[in-house]
Amino acid sequence: MNTVAAGPARIPGIEAIVIGASAGGVEALLTVFGELPSDFGLPIITVLHLPDERRSQLAEVFDRRVAMPVVEARDKETIRLGTLYFAGPGYHLSVEHDRSLSLSQEDRVHHSRPAIDYLFESAADTYGPGLMAILLTGANHDGARGLAHVKQQGGTTVVQDPAEARVAVMPRAALALHTPDHILSLSRIGSLLASLEYSPC
Repeated sequence: MNTVAAGPARIPGIEAIVIGASAGGVEALLTVFGELPSDFGLPIITVLHLPDERRSQLAEVFDRRVAMPVVEARDKETIRLGTLYFAGPGYHLSVEHDRSLSLSQEDRVHHSRPAIDYLFESAADTYGPGLMAILLTGANHDGARGLAHVKQQGGTTVVQDPAEARVAVMPRAALALHTPDHILSLSRIGSLLASLEYSPC
């Protein structure tokens, strides 16, 4: 288990980033993404638990506050570099082996659709060691199993420090299942992401 000191070590070979959050997640994500430069080269795919019944405005809210392009994920869309994707309400979001996005309405996971586990597990199967998965504040256990799967597939795992999380249930559930590569504050997670460089294989 590492914590990142003043200058985070560079992690080579990351091709994509997946992030999950629930209660307290909007503020947490704004803090993390606020650290990113406009030319950030990696795709970031995010599940934030949402109410089903209304259209999500997450992409619009974050597009005004984040330097990189922000969109709501669309079915069969090829994942583009340097783009931040949000799962929309009412659909699971997964990553296909051809590195496209897929939306589905299968059963809820931990009472959630979109579910973080769904995204994390599919992305781990596609990207393997090229994936970084980050789990933030939240009030249920969604994401813990998916994060452990990312680790099993050789990916890099990051959990928000539960002492800092607005709701610590989700980070604690992840820590109960596996030891992540990093347990960090939000600002250090942002710095870690900003240090990643896209290098095509």
